[in-house]
Amino acid sequence: MTENPLAPAWLRKPGDANELARKVWPADLNRGADGSISLAGIRLSDLAEQFGTPLYLIDEADARSRARGFRVAFEQEFAKLGVRTTVYYAAKAFLCSDFARWMVAEGLNIDVASRGELALVLAAGIDPERIGLHGNNKSRTELERSVAAGVGTINIDNAREIELIDELARNHNRIQSVRLRVRTGVHAHTHEYLATSHDDQKFGVSISEAPALVARIRDCPNLNFRGLHSHIGSQIFGIEGFAEAISRLMALHAELLADGPVEELNLGGGFGIPYVSTDEAPRADFLAGEFARLVSGAASALGIPLPNIAIEPGRAIAGPAGITIYRAGSVKDVQLSTVSGPAARRYLSVDGGMSDNPRPALYQADYSARLANRSSGSDPVLCRIVGKHCESGDVVVMDEYLPGDVSGGDLIAVAATGAYCWSLSSNYNYLGRPAVVSVRNGVARMIIRGETESDLLGRDCGLDASPLGGGK
Repeated sequence: MTENPLAPAWLRKPGDANELARKVWPADLNRGADGSISLAGIRLSDLAEQFGTPLYLIDEADARSRARGFRVAFEQEFAKLGVRTTVYYAAKAFLCSDFARWMVAEGLNIDVASRGELALVLAAGIDPERIGLHGNNKSRTELERSVAAGVGTINIDNAREIELIDELARNHNRIQSVRLRVRTGVHAHTHEYLATSHDDQKFGVSISEAPALVARIRDCPNLNFRGLHSHIGSQIFGIEGFAEAISRLMALHAELLADGPVEELNLGGGFGIPYVSTDEAPRADFLAGEFARLVSGAASALGIPLPNIAIEPGRAIAGPAGITIYRAGSVKDVQLSTVSGPAARRYLSVDGGMSDNPRPALYQADYSARLANRSSGSDPVLCRIVGKHCESGDVVVMDEYLPGDVSGGDLIAVAATGAYCWSLSSNYNYLGRPAVVSVRNGVARMIIRGETESDLLGRDCGLDASPLGGGK
């Protein structure tokens, strides 16, 4: 089987381009006897016909199972040590009212990072005590709304926020629980833009600054210091970065105990998921066991009691549960010269692109894709799946082998798009953001309406009330 020299080293030409790498697709996704792919018992071609394309799909049972898996795994491991755990779903990965309710129903809290996310979660009926607020530049309005609503915990990112939150809490006659976000100096092995705890970046305070800032927090009568917070990055596969961060955090935790109680340690999230078949991502039970071992080992070495633990998975819950389906359009074969001789790459254009998934353009992210409306016996060819935007960097899947007879009108499914695709989507080239549909037990339900031309034109103050009307 001849490899295309244009393919990256990790991508192997498959013997069967119809085969699904189970690790990257939702649990309830399968290819049926007729060759078409179904999700939770519904053919993707039927969903495309009903809701249009591009279309985001969420396997509800899969998302719930992953949320429950993190909660149960961490609760069980730390219960052995006599410690409580709290799992926050990081809403920035994907958020809508139904998804937030699913997370709470599975025993998770919700982590928000803006006024809009807070407004959505409150409107969904989530108990404010189960909400945590993040952010490196929280406005006074955001903080006041959070305090007034009774948000359970606010993560303090900088010195400016300390007295401001204390003032707002005093104005609302309440004691506001807070954590202090700390940069551990650990650089996660991930994309530069996804690493969030090395020193040269915008989040949190250094370990050396933390004791003085904690003392200021403790001096504020309307603040309750719960503990430290850390987040070392995203899409992390290894445990080494977490191990070093836990070691440094526990040492700081022990130092802070000398001057008062420290109830909790929030270790953040950033757990990676498989986007392609060669990715090996850590399981929730493995992470829980390793975190328990590392925290208990550090506490024993320092001679201190174990703190309660919080974590914040987002991508690891939403990402694998989601897929995007597109309709293929133009097909172009490009002939190129390589050191191994001539080679061809097929450019397969689809009806979406960087407006519904900017991650390949932002982070050079890889994805997996499959022909979804049928199976094919054609020999696989190397494809680059691209969008319809006016950018050469508008790539949906950089490299993938698809059947050689793939053509315009075919349906293409892209795996693991549940996190940071809808959240980062835009209206570039005035494309409307696609709908999001949840599927469970053979039932499909729209949970976010797709945008129409009327939605796009309705925001333009230079147009009259008619979507096709002239300027005023």
